Amino acid sequence: MTLLRVEALTKKYGSKTSVDQLSFSLEPNTATALIGPNGAGKTTTMSMITGLLTPTSGSVQLNGSGDIRKHIGFLPQYPTFYSWLTAIEYVEMAAGLSGIPAREARKRSEKILEYVGLGKDMKRQTSTFSGGMKQRLGIAQAIIHEPKLLLLDEPVSALDPLGRAEIMELLKELQQQTTILYSTHILHDAEKMTDQVLFMKEGKLVEQGTLLEVQQRYADPQYMIVFASEQEAESFVELHGAQGKRDGSRVTMPITEELPTLNTLMSLLSKTSFDILKVERESASLDQIFKKVAGAHEFAADIAR
Repeated sequence: MTLLRVEALTKKYGSKTSVDQLSFSLEPNTATALIGPNGAGKTTTMSMITGLLTPTSGSVQLNGSGDIRKHIGFLPQYPTFYSWLTAIEYVEMAAGLSGIPAREARKRSEKILEYVGLGKDMKRQTSTFSGGMKQRLGIAQAIIHEPKLLLLDEPVSALDPLGRAEIMELLKELQQQTTILYSTHILHDAEKMTDQVLFMKEGKLVEQGTLLEVQQRYADPQYMIVFASEQEAESFVELHGAQGKRDGSRVTMPITEELPTLNTLMSLLSKTSFDILKVERESASLDQIFKKVAGAHEFAADIAR
């Protein structure tokens, strides 16, 4: 059963088309990554789904719902946190705006803050929160009314690697209760938690599918060998890896007629005296695929972070 169906969604500002004939669907309890460089139309798409922006044309349908805004939770890329409010006050305010009675709002807010890991900090003012804590608080306000669909616009882009990992783990838990659509340009994180990827460029959907489907269509499979030292890796490339590429102690080699299978490579390696830690066949990562699909050279700086 499809939960959300977006059909030919378009947004124009004068002669400029920000989102162009965008169509996709989401299944219940799945996580979908909306991927694209800055200016691709991700935020505009999110805003139209939530009802914050009126589409020029096209439609957004949430299964079995009248006013879909009541069934959507939203965390914008730059949420506003009122510095004088405590965490519990902030979430209670969000609960009230969602139509939850005051007595129930208090109980729900306490429960939600415990769930997102802010139970011990619920009486602290939001001005004292770190970036990761604010993201947790933002997620708390977005799920206080138990939405069918949770929209997150760049939920981890402003966090350090540890903060990103913590938030992604929380989203994995949330996926058991709701459906998640999140935009991101940090592709390494998207690989950890996604059932479907939607690639956008210049307002258009240029590719979509499960991560495995997209990898199979665009991947350039290769072998990866990890040696115990950089010196051994360098020596191996000099002796056996005419087409191999070394990155520290890691060597990648293309699959060729001379090395058609992993067993062939293992046979070759068994005849050497190198100390090898790991050998596997690997497919291209999302960042490599995106460069092929969208020609997103401007992604290089973001991907490296």
